[in-house]
Amino acid sequence: MKNTILILSLIFGFTSCSQNDPPENLSTANAKSENIENYGYPVGTGIADSEVAAAGAYNQLKQNLNKNDAIGIVAEVDHSKNANSVGKKLDYTKIIFFGNPKLGTPLMQKNQLAGLDLPQKVLFYRDENKNNIALYNSVDYLSSRHDLEGVPTLSKISGALENLVSAATKSEIKYAAHQEVSSGEGIITKTSSKSFDETYNSLRNALSTNENISIVAELDHKANAASVGLDLNPTKIIIFGNPNLGTPLLQKEQSIGLDLPQKMLVWENEEGEVFVSYNDPYFIAERHYIEGSQEILETISSALNNLSDTAISN
Repeated sequence: MKNTILILSLIFGFTSCSQNDPPENLSTANAKSENIENYGYPVGTGIADSEVAAAGAYNQLKQNLNKNDAIGIVAEVDHSKNANSVGKKLDYTKIIFFGNPKLGTPLMQKNQLAGLDLPQKVLFYRDENKNNIALYNSVDYLSSRHDLEGVPTLSKISGALENLVSAATKSEIKYAAHQEVSSGEGIITKTSSKSFDETYNSLRNALSTNENISIVAELDHKANAASVGLDLNPTKIIIFGNPNLGTPLLQKEQSIGLDLPQKMLVWENEEGEVFVSYNDPYFIAERHYIEGSQEILETISSALNNLSDTAISN
């Protein structure tokens, strides 16, 4: 994670696919899915109990994404490799970020805070019982958290996600028992006293000069929207991590890798007000049923609070 990756944010677009091919036509996405009560999985997630090894399913998804010109891979994070880099052990746990701005931008046009959960991502891991799992945020989760009801691209994103993950894992998609959260739940937002560029640059400088933190990716949602002829107010996200703090949480529940690394969204509204938003680590821990990690959560919470304060304050 030491190398900074400067990449375009491609916010999600796919089409229907066969078991081994990338999707080709969004309007015909129709992967089989099953609504069940999976109480052991985080709220708002789609789940595949993979019939192939997690590493193989990950590689299949990556291959399918690369075959589709409409989809771009934004970043890959190997949580188990990062754990090893700080002398800790973690079974296979890897996440891939990908998307297409034609479908993601309308979500942020409705609510810029949706950019905190974009681009979309899929986590693959092998749990303590050697089960191979693929996990992703459902459209119901995104819609409820960011008040996105009525955005027409939601259904296309949902069908595409099912098809992509089903093809990679050779299994049907199931859903956690609870899919929706409250509007804005788990999001901390602060108002900046600086301009958009000054706020973002202050945040980036604070991250890049901290030897314990690695910047994983920087995504300019506004520029990506413009690349497909869509308008969006200034919106940037920066993704960063610290394996020393994240790995102990992953060792408790690997599913939390879906919400790691950490990220901060800098955005400007129609009135020219600038904000910094990020996920509350206590919300993330609760979402993934993590208990007994109060000291680490306090450390993460304090670090995020200090970073955001640095970004917004003169």
